[in-house]
Amino acid sequence: MSEPLLIMRGIYKYFPGVKALQNVDFTLRAGEIHALMGENGAGKSTLIKVLTGVYPRDAGEVLMEGTPIAPASPLEAQKAKISTVYQEVNLCPNLSVAENIFIGREPKKAGRIDWKTVNRRAEELVRQLDLPIDVTKTLDSYAVAVQQMVAIARAVNVDAKVLILDEPTSSLDENETQRLFAVVRRLKERGMGVVFVSHFLDQIYELCDRVTVLRNGELVGEYEIGKLPRMELISKMIGKELGNIQSVNAGGAPQAGEILLEAEGVSAFGRIQNLNLTLHRGEVVGFAGLLGSGRTEAAELLFGLARPEQGALKLEGKPVRFSSPLEAMRHKIAFCPEDRKVQGIIGDLTVRENIILGLQAKKGAWSHIPIKEQERIADEYIRMLQIKVSSPEQLIRNLSGGNQQKAIIARWLVTEPDLLILDEPTRGIDIGTKAEIQKMIVQLAREKNMSIVFISSEIDEMIRTCTRLVVLRDRKKVAELTGGEINSDRVMAAIAGGV
Repeated sequence: MSEPLLIMRGIYKYFPGVKALQNVDFTLRAGEIHALMGENGAGKSTLIKVLTGVYPRDAGEVLMEGTPIAPASPLEAQKAKISTVYQEVNLCPNLSVAENIFIGREPKKAGRIDWKTVNRRAEELVRQLDLPIDVTKTLDSYAVAVQQMVAIARAVNVDAKVLILDEPTSSLDENETQRLFAVVRRLKERGMGVVFVSHFLDQIYELCDRVTVLRNGELVGEYEIGKLPRMELISKMIGKELGNIQSVNAGGAPQAGEILLEAEGVSAFGRIQNLNLTLHRGEVVGFAGLLGSGRTEAAELLFGLARPEQGALKLEGKPVRFSSPLEAMRHKIAFCPEDRKVQGIIGDLTVRENIILGLQAKKGAWSHIPIKEQERIADEYIRMLQIKVSSPEQLIRNLSGGNQQKAIIARWLVTEPDLLILDEPTRGIDIGTKAEIQKMIVQLAREKNMSIVFISSEIDEMIRTCTRLVVLRDRKKVAELTGGEINSDRVMAAIAGGV
C-alpha cells in the first residue's frame, strides 16, 4: 500500500447551532480511488469544502505529502495540487473547450494570449483522456458527459495530485459513466489520488478501492471495498441494524381508483411519439427507460411545459389543453422537476418562502397569503415530511440535498394536487432519505387518493414503489407492466427491446 498522499486529522467545523463535523479523519493514498459516503447531512460536502478552502476549519490539521496546509480559498487549494469537479459543471458554456481548460492560465507570446499554443495543448490533453472532440467549439456544443470530461481535463492540467469528483455520474448514462471510469482509472495509474463522492452503490463497488463513511458529522470508519458487504455498508451509513433495513421500504402498493387523466395518441415532435396513457387516482405509475427515452418529455407534456401537436389529453373525461404550467396547476397538477438546483429551490429564500411559493403562484401575485398562515403551512409540512431545519426561516440553500428535495415536494403538496409528477425525486440523496420519500409516495397515493407519476433511473426503487410501470424507449411507449410483471428482468428486456 502506498504512502498517504493526503491526511485530514481531527477535523471540526461548526455553524450556528450545528456541529457539521466532529473529530473527522480522512486519509487518501496515491494511486487510490477513495469513496466518501454518508446520508445527506452526514458531513461529506462540508469535509470537501474544508479541504478545498471554501470553509475554514475550526480545529484539526490537513497534511499534503506530509506538509501542513490550510487553503483559504479554492484557488489556494488548487495551488496545493487539490482540484475539484462538481456535480454541476462550473465552467463557462459560452467559451471554447480550450479556453475553459486554460482560463486564467493561458500561455502568452509577446504579451498576448498564444491561441495556437492554447488549442494545441488542449488537443493533446483531451487526446490523453481519449476524448475525440474539437477543442475550438464552445463547451455548450457538447453533452453534459463531455463537459464533465473537460472539467477533469482542466483539473489534470493544473498538475493536481488530488482530484475530487462530487457526484460526477448523476447526469450520465451507462456508456458515458464507463468512459468517465476509464479516465479515472487512467489517472489512478498515474499515481493520482481520487476522492469519489456518489450515492450509487454499484459504481462505488465497481470503481473504488476504499470507502470512508460519515454519519451525523462524525467518522463511522474507513473500509476496504472488497471486504465490506453492501448491506453492511448501508447499515453503517444509516445507523440501523441489518435486520431493520429491509423494512424501510415496506408499505405495499396502493390500489388504483377512478380514471383521472388520459393521453390518447399524444405526440410532440422531437419529444414524444404517440403516447397512450391512463392514470388512475390512488396509484403510482412509473416512467421507466434510459436517459433520453422520453420519460421527462412525457411528464412535461402532462404539465403544460410542452404542447402536444397531435392527440388529446382528457382530465376526468373532459378534453383539456394546457397552454402553460400555471394552467396545469389550476387543474390540480403538480410537477417536481429533475434539477432541484436550477428548476426547484430558490436558494436566497427561506424554507417557509420556498414551501408557499407554489400556492402563491396558484392564487396569483395579488392574492396575499398572511404571514401567520404561511408559518402555519410551513410548520405543518415540515412536520409531515420530517424536514430537518433549525427554523422555517433558515435559508433553503443551507439544507442538505435530501431536505431541499423534501421542501420542494412540500411546495407542491401545499397546492393539494390530484396528480403529482415527481421527476428523479431521489437523485443525489442518501439511502435513508430515499426510503423515506418512497414510503411517502405510497402513502400519498393511498391516503390522499392522489395519482402519482414517478420517474427514476434506478429500476430497483421503481419496482419497490410503483403499481404500474410504463416503459419508454426512443421517445415511444414500448411496454406497460403491472403486478407480477414488474421485475428487473422484464423491465430491462422492455428497455432493450426484447419484451
